[in-house]
Amino acid sequence: MIAAYFDTAYLLKLYHPELGSGAVRALAATVDVITCSLHGRAELVAAAHRKVREGTALPAHVDALIEQIAADRAAGALHWLPIGDIHLDRVTAAYRRAAPSVYLRAADALHLASAAEAGFVEIYSNDRHLLAAAPLFGLRGIDVIAA
Repeated sequence: MIAAYFDTAYLLKLYHPELGSGAVRALAATVDVITCSLHGRAELVAAAHRKVREGTALPAHVDALIEQIAADRAAGALHWLPIGDIHLDRVTAAYRRAAPSVYLRAADALHLASAAEAGFVEIYSNDRHLLAAAPLFGLRGIDVIAA
């Protein structure tokens, strides 16, 4: 089975058409399962709600997104990784060795720790800060949109 770890920015591009969605969807078509940390589920719904607030989506779109996420999970195409102490320990270790100039948000650190603990060697995102911090977790950050 071929799996890929997508952060929330890439997940949103699967479910909501925006700049870069085509490239992310093409990548998703090459794998069997998309994986993301469980906190990405909350981030995804929050991002969909932000689209409503910004006027680029309707509340019905959020409902449809939630239903599609559930369907994709039930079909085995989307897998949520749980978060535990091992992930938080890895986040802590990364911050302890990070240079002062590293810009690493907690949510991004959780994505990176989750991907690394699950055995991924690559993480897909278009978030420049997450991509820059990926090596702290032994990961290679890839953005297919910028490619």
